[in-house]
Amino acid sequence: MTLTDQSTRIREGEELDAAIIDSYLKAHIPGLEGSPRISQFPGGASNLTYLLEYPNQEFVLRRPPFGHKAKSAHDMGREFRILNQLNAGFPYCPKAYVHCTDESVIGAEFYVMERVKGMILRADLPADMKLDEAQARALCLNFIDKLVELHNVDYKACGLSDLGKPEGYVQRQIAGWSDRYEKALTPDAPTWEPIKAWLQDKMPSDHHKPAIVHNDYRFDNVILDPANPMKIIGVLDWELTTIGDPLMDLGNTLAYWIEAKDPAPVQLMRRQPSHLPGMLTRQEFADYYAERAGLPRIDNLDFYYTYGLFRLAGIVQQIYYRYFHGQTQDKRFAQFIHMNKLLEQMSLQVINQSRL
Repeated sequence: MTLTDQSTRIREGEELDAAIIDSYLKAHIPGLEGSPRISQFPGGASNLTYLLEYPNQEFVLRRPPFGHKAKSAHDMGREFRILNQLNAGFPYCPKAYVHCTDESVIGAEFYVMERVKGMILRADLPADMKLDEAQARALCLNFIDKLVELHNVDYKACGLSDLGKPEGYVQRQIAGWSDRYEKALTPDAPTWEPIKAWLQDKMPSDHHKPAIVHNDYRFDNVILDPANPMKIIGVLDWELTTIGDPLMDLGNTLAYWIEAKDPAPVQLMRRQPSHLPGMLTRQEFADYYAERAGLPRIDNLDFYYTYGLFRLAGIVQQIYYRYFHGQTQDKRFAQFIHMNKLLEQMSLQVINQSRL
């Protein structure tokens, strides 16, 4: 079966100097032979990800995007540390080899990790991959099980107690994303004021058991075994990981979860095959999560889902801000303003339904 995480030609303006990369890596990683062939993974809208192919070994290089970056975002050292320490309790993190803090090397901090070969699902299944309803359900349940497993990791045993402050986490997320959204506002963007007020009013207490929060858990950040596509062998993209409320992490994941019955405009935003027959609905997803996590049914799911939508809008708007001000030429981002407006409409619908 074809690997779906294939790299392509590097986008204009995002090139790397192979000779500089080669010299740096050979000074820090023993046993490298030949010169690297560098290509770029086309997915993702935040950090830039490149494939480095040596004759005897393959690596993945991650660096921040070009242009304006939100404060505290794109912390390469943080992600490097998480990969190395969390692996002891969650063995699906790729091994990280080297973290470069000298921005003069390529113009930014970066780190290099192993390449875990496997399948990464995008909006639709690859042409040579077929899942019947039972297989799709099995994959969906395994996907949720991995999230529960992550939330059960003993982060103190991994030496990650200082990764975040669980006390006051819910309040900080609402306040923090409200502030980040305002700072990224453009004249054509919605204000989200009614939704921010509703989130503030409905804010629950922090979860009684803090957990590792991935903050971007979705299908295109997990790697599947090509020999058994229902098996997850890797989890990627740890840049936003912290310690906090696991139900907020659930809300983040549900914000990406487009159901088969969602309206056509929402389907256009789908970036994972969550619509397939056999995949759970958002409510079923949350119910199964609660069952596996040993929790009662989540009766305020509307809060966590709406928070996830608002946070996603904040991420989208931060990226669109860079495009709007000419700090990136990536034309994919021109449509992000429409995504932001759609996310606002979805949030208002959830809120209105909760008032019935």
